[in-house]
Amino acid sequence: MIDKMKISICIPVYNGAATIALLVEEVKEKLNEYELEIILINDGSKDNSEDVCVDISKKYDFVKFIALRKNFGEHNAVLCGLNYITGDYCVIIDDDFQNPPSEIIALIEESKKGYDVVYSKYEEKKHHWFRNLGSKFNDSVATWLLNKPKGLYLSSFKLIKKEVVDEIIKYKGPFPYIDGLILRVTDNIGVRTVEHSKREEGESNYTLSKLISLWLNMFVNFSIKPLRIATVVGVTISLCSFILGIVFIIEKLIHPDTSMGWTSLMVSILFLSGIQLVFLGIIGEYLGKQYLDQNGTPSAVVKKEYL
Repeated sequence: MIDKMKISICIPVYNGAATIALLVEEVKEKLNEYELEIILINDGSKDNSEDVCVDISKKYDFVKFIALRKNFGEHNAVLCGLNYITGDYCVIIDDDFQNPPSEIIALIEESKKGYDVVYSKYEEKKHHWFRNLGSKFNDSVATWLLNKPKGLYLSSFKLIKKEVVDEIIKYKGPFPYIDGLILRVTDNIGVRTVEHSKREEGESNYTLSKLISLWLNMFVNFSIKPLRIATVVGVTISLCSFILGIVFIIEKLIHPDTSMGWTSLMVSILFLSGIQLVFLGIIGEYLGKQYLDQNGTPSAVVKKEYL
C-alpha cells in the first residue's frame, strides 16, 4: 500500500543555501502521499548552508540534518547520509534543482518492477560541457573497470532499496564510490528517463581536480585491472625485448661490421623507464590508499546532528 511505503531522500549539500529550502518544500509537496524522511548532509559548505539546514530541521520533524566538519566530497557525504536512512527506499538527489523533485515519483514507479536500484537517464543533460565530458569519460572507464552494463548511465540521481543500502554502508574505507559499491552488491538495476533542468543558482562544484579524484577512487579502489594491465604490458615488453635481442644477435653474426644505433638505444631506455615510472605510480596509488585505510582515515567526520 502506498501509505505504508516510507521514502528517504538523501541530499548532500554544498554551498546550497539559496536552493535547499525550496528543494525541501517541493519534495514535501510532490511526495505528500508517502511517509517521508529527508536527510540533509552539509559537506563543509563555505556559505550559510549549515544555518539554513538547521532551520529546516527545526521546522520539520521529518528532516534530519548532519553537518560534517569539512568538505569530504559528494560520495563521502552521501555514504554518511545513508547511515541515517530508515525508509523502504532511498532516493539520492543533488541540491541544485537540476533534478526536479517530481521525477522522484518516476523512480519510485520504476522500482515497483522489482529492481534493487533505479538510475535516472536524461534525454538531454543541462550540465556544463566540461562536466558532461568528464561524465562520459568516467562512464566509459566504469564500463571497463566495474563491468558496468554498457547502456547504464551512472547518474547521481537514483533510487536504492533499503536492503542494498544496508550492504553499501558496510563499507568503512576513506574513499567511497557509491556506484562502485552498488555494482558490488547487485546487478538488478533499472533505468528511467527523467527530465534534467538547467542550473538556476551558482555553478557546478565539480572542478577538474574533483573529477580526477573521483576517477582515481574508481580506478584504484574498486578494481585490480590496472595492476593486471601492468603485468600484461610488462610481459609483452619483455617478450618483445627478448625477440629483438635474438634479432640483433643474428644481425651481428651475419654482419659483424654493423654498429648498433645510439638513437634506438636511448629511445628504448627512455620508453622502458617511462613505462616503469607509470606502473610504479599505479602501484604507489594502491599502496598509498591502503596505508590511509589502515591508518583509520575516516570517510567523513560528523560535527553536529539534528535528528
